[in-house]
Amino acid sequence: MKKSDFICTCRIIYVPLRQKNNITMQTIQLNNGIDMPILGYGLFQVPPHEAERCTREALETGYRLIDTAQAYANEQGVGDAVRQSGIPREELFIVTKIWITNAGEERAARSFEQSLRKLQTDYVDLLLIHQAYGDVFGSWRAMEKAYADGKARAIGVSNFQACRFYDFASVVDVKPAVNQLQCCVLSQQRTILPEMARYDTKMMAWGPLGQGSDDLLKNPVLTAIGAKYGKTPAQVALRWLIERGIVAIPKSTHKERMQANFEIFDFSLSQEDMKAIEPLNQQDTGFRDFGDPNYLRRILGMFDL
Repeated sequence: MKKSDFICTCRIIYVPLRQKNNITMQTIQLNNGIDMPILGYGLFQVPPHEAERCTREALETGYRLIDTAQAYANEQGVGDAVRQSGIPREELFIVTKIWITNAGEERAARSFEQSLRKLQTDYVDLLLIHQAYGDVFGSWRAMEKAYADGKARAIGVSNFQACRFYDFASVVDVKPAVNQLQCCVLSQQRTILPEMARYDTKMMAWGPLGQGSDDLLKNPVLTAIGAKYGKTPAQVALRWLIERGIVAIPKSTHKERMQANFEIFDFSLSQEDMKAIEPLNQQDTGFRDFGDPNYLRRILGMFDL
């Protein structure tokens, strides 16, 4: 497989940092023409009382894409940090998601207005359906209206596996700009790519570091590749996503790790490196069975908003 099979065309922007003069940040262009940073900061499992500090430190590090969700219960902290940062709103890319219990046209619209108030903004840059359950078509109608009204610059989905994604995307008017999926070197999400390519839908990777798995962070293949570039296995794993044109949103509550995760734009992986990483794929479609009713019962109990 050629290296070009992995890489999407990326435009370049420059993000000023407090720690450094500047750093090169890549963006990808979504199917409606807007640019999205290819690396962001994810707030999944960041406690509400830590969200403001973590978001503030991520912004100080140089992140401009911030990914949150209604179910994370930390949108307010994100909004506080953004407001206090002094960074012009147009320089940020804020993502949030409609939760299952808010599915349906009226509920989705109402909950999205609540999200905007918590985020203290008139619009988000990307609005996603969080899970492929409930009245997703009703939610999408509300999201299409938000898109038409300028309250969401792009709309998309999350955790839609290949069959569900095709069933959904083939009938809606506004095609999903993004599908956020569990994706890392251990779960490479190759089988869904042809379906997403039909609509030029970009992939966004949650859990890009395997949620801290030793299988990833101590992997000998990633360690050996990193040694060639003076990089850690985590940095190699994130760079692997960037080389494939996949948006990565690593999460950390420690600023030094936020910084390390950000330092992946000063090296590139060779074709040989990319091929060496391919066999690490343990479960292509992720490690959660979205078709298991018990999974749905469990997450509804965890995020009963």
